[in-house]
Amino acid sequence: MIAESWPADAFEALYRERPDPWGFESSPYEQAKLAHLLDFLPHPRFAAAVEIGCAIGVSTAALAQRCDRLLAIDAAEAALQHARHRCAPMGHVSFLRAYIPAEFPPMAGQATDLLIVSELLYFLSPPDIDAVVRVVLPTMQPDGTIVLANWIGQTDTPCTGDQAAERFILVCQQAGWHLTAQARQPGYRLDRLERASDASAAMPAV
Repeated sequence: MIAESWPADAFEALYRERPDPWGFESSPYEQAKLAHLLDFLPHPRFAAAVEIGCAIGVSTAALAQRCDRLLAIDAAEAALQHARHRCAPMGHVSFLRAYIPAEFPPMAGQATDLLIVSELLYFLSPPDIDAVVRVVLPTMQPDGTIVLANWIGQTDTPCTGDQAAERFILVCQQAGWHLTAQARQPGYRLDRLERASDASAAMPAV
């Protein structure tokens, strides 16, 4: 297991070698996980959402049906080319090539009520996971929702999916956020965080 965060050019190389290296378009596992993630959202619709780790835009196109405005971010321009093409008819969806956490964009006063962090955290070192929390929390609405999706199988990344999710959750909890829902399936976990006004509604930490 490597200690450093994967650099942006590692993801760029993956997508240039194969347009869909994880089978987002064809894998029944990925399709079932996306359906589960959509069901896991706490509200039918959101005003302003950010998706970190949008890849080739399969999940973006699905999330766009639930959002008035959606910003999708990925570190690989090769992936974003496919995502932009897929979502071209959707005028309320925009894309940004950015390496997270270093290049997370200021939201220019447009606070986010849904943040999706999808299959990214375990590619980062623990200090970079902490940094993700520090850059995203100030952009969230007081009643906003954060949803994490993480692979929990074998990996050669800096963290396992469980380690990455638990680190992110812990730092959020230290900032007053609460784990309000959690689901595990073979191969992945979903976690939902909210800044609940009543701490008694929160789940215990994982």
